[in-house]
Amino acid sequence: MNPQSAAELPVVDLFDENCKPGSAAWVSKCNDVRQALEEYGCFLTPYHPVSSQLQDQVFNSMQQLFDLPVENKVKNTSEKPYFGYFKHPSIPLSESLGIDNPTTLDGTQSFTHLMWPNGNQRFCESVHSYAKLVSQLDRAVKEMVFESYGVGKYYDSHMDSTTYLLRLIKYRVADEGEDAENSGFPHTDKSFLTILHDNQVAGLQTKTKDGRWICVEPSGSMFIVMAGDAFLAWSNGRVHSATHRVATEGNKARYCVALFSFSGETIKAPVELIDEDHPLKFKPFENMDLLRLYSLDDLQKYSDVFNGMTE
Repeated sequence: MNPQSAAELPVVDLFDENCKPGSAAWVSKCNDVRQALEEYGCFLTPYHPVSSQLQDQVFNSMQQLFDLPVENKVKNTSEKPYFGYFKHPSIPLSESLGIDNPTTLDGTQSFTHLMWPNGNQRFCESVHSYAKLVSQLDRAVKEMVFESYGVGKYYDSHMDSTTYLLRLIKYRVADEGEDAENSGFPHTDKSFLTILHDNQVAGLQTKTKDGRWICVEPSGSMFIVMAGDAFLAWSNGRVHSATHRVATEGNKARYCVALFSFSGETIKAPVELIDEDHPLKFKPFENMDLLRLYSLDDLQKYSDVFNGMTE
């Protein structure tokens, strides 16, 4: 099945200057965000606080990072699955590294010093600035969705418990005879919310509820906001967690920055989202436990356990 045009993906401008919190326009915008996540599990949004200059700095720094020897990159380890260096033979065109707590200077410095013992101030400053700015987009999206569902009173405690992971991902150009679709397997994220941005090299595809694949065309000003399985469960099944994949083509490496947010609270649907028409779908669970259940080598086992969370 050939992927469809990205025109089908909704575009929502969260920061319209005429849209002030509490106004009728803002309430309408909140509904637009919620509906996009319910129908598609993702949407595109322009986010100008991340300037084109900062984007260039981040992607240039990423090239330096992935050019480091493997013995440097494998030092990026973590007890949390997929928080460290990741390269798997089933997706040979892709490799990635993770920065835990990138919105804190300590988190970014710790990673930088691990990769460059003599320091790399430009990398540290650009990546840290990027993570802080994109975390504000994460906050805005969640506030809008919580408000649209009428459960805004839970927003502050949710954000107080939220932690972030920044994954820096490279998809190299396929060698002759290699399958370009081996860049990434179809999957849903285990995060609460994921925000993606790339170096304007195509590759990301999302799957609609009716099984069609949509190509997400790259744009320097656009970020893609994507709901994860934790958000789906919290919303009692209202939010859609979109299956997505990467299939790279052409002769230019694709670099992607992904900010994942994880809830530190027990994931459970607010009582306001449970009624006769929407019975409870998931038992309470911890976001990190959900991530630990997931295994690239045993997708069926993960699926069985996750589905077993249903009442």
